[in-house]
Amino acid sequence: MKLIRKRRNGYALLFAAGICLAVWLGVTFMLEVVFAFGAISLISLLLLVRQSRLLYDATLIWDNRILAVPSALISMPGRQMKKDTEETVVSTFGILIGSEIYRWGLDGVHGVRLHTAHIDQERMYLTFGDSAQTMQVELLHGMTQKQAVLDAAQKLLHETGVTADITGW
Repeated sequence: MKLIRKRRNGYALLFAAGICLAVWLGVTFMLEVVFAFGAISLISLLLLVRQSRLLYDATLIWDNRILAVPSALISMPGRQMKKDTEETVVSTFGILIGSEIYRWGLDGVHGVRLHTAHIDQERMYLTFGDSAQTMQVELLHGMTQKQAVLDAAQKLLHETGVTADITGW
């Protein structure tokens, strides 16, 4: 989430600098350069709006978290990658893996949804996706008490409607 916020602040700074330079050069009647800085300002405004939406989504996921773990192993059909990020957050609204956001439940029946959740003594496996692509995330959850696992499973059921399969406890 820090990276998303940092990018947003960078785009805001670029936008403000572009506007200031365009106004200053407009006063000195350098119209060709004014149009260049105006274009840079417009592009940075679009990037700022996009990054602000990502930050909003990341904040929504962070504020409604069910589980937060230090790393994740992401599997897609045909490839597998490990992400060691500052934190992976599972939430009611999606999953935040570093600066990548996977939201579920946005596009109704045909959108990305959480399909399954499986919890064993060491890991939690979440499968989500739409009709075109399915992903599996493997999280090292670090829960040592059975009650903590049951609480996490209850939150998943209550918040997402997915019943977690608990094995090995």
